Amino acid sequence: MPSRRAFCAIPILALCFSALVGGAATRAAGKLPAQLSDGEFWSLVSNFSEPNGSFRSDNLLSNEIRFQFVIPELIDLAKPGRVDMGVGPEQNFTYIAAVKPAIAFIVDIRRGNLDLHLMYKALFELSADRAEFVSRLFSRSRPDDLTSTSTPAQIFAAYVRTEPSRELYERNLTEMEDLLAARHNFALSADDRRGVEYVYNAFFTFGPGFQYSSTDGQGATYQPTYVDLMVATDANGRTRGFLSSEESFAYVKDLETRNLIVPVVGNFAGQKAIRALAAYLKQQNATVSAFYLSNVEQYLRLQRAWNTFCTNVATLPLDDTSTFIRAGHGGRVARGTALTAELGLMAVEVEGCGLR
Repeated sequence: MPSRRAFCAIPILALCFSALVGGAATRAAGKLPAQLSDGEFWSLVSNFSEPNGSFRSDNLLSNEIRFQFVIPELIDLAKPGRVDMGVGPEQNFTYIAAVKPAIAFIVDIRRGNLDLHLMYKALFELSADRAEFVSRLFSRSRPDDLTSTSTPAQIFAAYVRTEPSRELYERNLTEMEDLLAARHNFALSADDRRGVEYVYNAFFTFGPGFQYSSTDGQGATYQPTYVDLMVATDANGRTRGFLSSEESFAYVKDLETRNLIVPVVGNFAGQKAIRALAAYLKQQNATVSAFYLSNVEQYLRLQRAWNTFCTNVATLPLDDTSTFIRAGHGGRVARGTALTAELGLMAVEVEGCGLR
């Protein structure tokens, strides 16, 4: 395997993350909570979040079909039992299942993404296994022939043949609302309740054929469906998605049940979310193991906010194994290793390209 430093793909990242040295390499995880109470969870959501921001789409589903290609090297580099961070929708669950953190934070500029993850939280907690999860997600009756050993392809082939049910939709929505508002006692605003319903209705309406631009927004010419993403593999043909096995599903479900996947509304170049999260993690003597950035840097550069993002990231507790995952558009890496992704290049950025 190439040296860790050789994974640096974009020279500007070396300038950005060189500020991270500052003693962070000596940090170690050790005081992260084994569980967050409902009050603690909602306090983190509320206190870390910034005002709702805007994006060009609802972004209820990833459009990065080859995002699993980095997972073999990600597993080799990123230490488990630490902190996972990410942005966007369901691909975070796959990285969580791979990295196996003790806690995860999903930071996204839109409140709608928080509502999406509240929906997912409820579905994970309510579902005993993968087949029930998919049944609830798309409001379709569970086929009788699905078992714990069914492959993602078998699971989704069965649900594609099953008609959606308005009765199941209404029942599931009520159960999700009861779990979030009554059982967990989260102080959901009226907008959050409408947001969760909006998201869940989209999955009911579009079913397993759901795509990035099925709802409000625009995207690339090729857009994988939910099925495509769930049956996707790494470069070696191995399925690594969070629905690839009962073990992967159970890991994410367990974190959700213990309130350890925390969605936060935050601009990567904002003044609050990432900095507040950094301060909290330092208090816990924790270290960020992996940070999935998608292609947010594209928008940060357009907004001339890159330096502010770098300043925010510099506050996070990192060490020389902390791994950044990014999606780029086109071109070739200057040196080292990168893995082809549908959006261009998906590279594992090791040590912030100069963290030592």
